[in-house]
This record gives sequence, C-alpha cells and structure tokens, in this order.
Amino acid sequence: MIAIACDHGGLSLKNSVVTWLKEWDYQVQDFGVHSNTSVDYPDYAVLVGKAVVSGECSCGILICGTGIGMAISANKVAGVRAANVENIYSARMFREHNNGNVLCLGARITGIEIAKEIVKSYLSTEFSGGRHERRVNKMMAIENRA
Repeated sequence: MIAIACDHGGLSLKNSVVTWLKEWDYQVQDFGVHSNTSVDYPDYAVLVGKAVVSGECSCGILICGTGIGMAISANKVAGVRAANVENIYSARMFREHNNGNVLCLGARITGIEIAKEIVKSYLSTEFSGGRHERRVNKMMAIENRA
C-alpha cells in the first residue's frame, strides 16, 4: 500500500499520480486533500509519515508546490526518510542508497510525465543494503541523539 497526500498546490498532480498508480495495479491510500481549499501541508506530511512508519503503508508520496515543505515536515516524523526529488536518477539513488520511504514532489516544478517516471524509478528500485545500511543506521541514530 502506498500512502499519498498533497496540499492544495499539489492536488492536480496527486490526482494524476493516483490514477496512474491504480492503472499499474498499485494499492493507494489517499490521505487528501480533495479540493483546492488552502491547507497546511505539515498536517498531511504527518499523516503519510505515520502511516509509513507504522507499517500501514510500505512507502509514501507527498506533493506540494515545490516538495520542499512536505520533505521538511515529513522528516520530523521519527523513522521517516523523506526527500524532495526532481529527477529520475535521484529517485533511484534515494531508494537504493538511502532506503528512502517518503518521496516528495513539487507540482509547480515537475510535470506529470516526469513525475510518473520519478515515481516509477522510486518504486522499482530496491534498497541495496551493504555499506549503505550502515550509513542509513547512522542517519536514523541522529533522531535519538538530537
């Protein structure tokens, strides 16, 4: 199950990504929003972050105007590794090297076709472990020390 949410600035892109994911037989839990009414993106980042960390969903996708606010907000949820990704290569590296669990996109800077390719790259990549696992563990330990 993929958790997905957006703010008012990401609604159109989120809806397109949800439709595309369902066409590819992914199960999606849509945490909103469902209208263009202005909302505060941290509220939705927390919903997706908690769903991912709890195991309710295997990963998450968050969309706002730039992806930056969603990434910052999601990373405040202990256990989340979120990144704002703008290209296919970074999506693959985010998953492969950082075991990223929440992909963030910017609707005002990423077109739908490239967004689909970014999501496809992210979802089709596995965490490689090895030396990267040691580094991810060190990153996650920072939460406990900060």
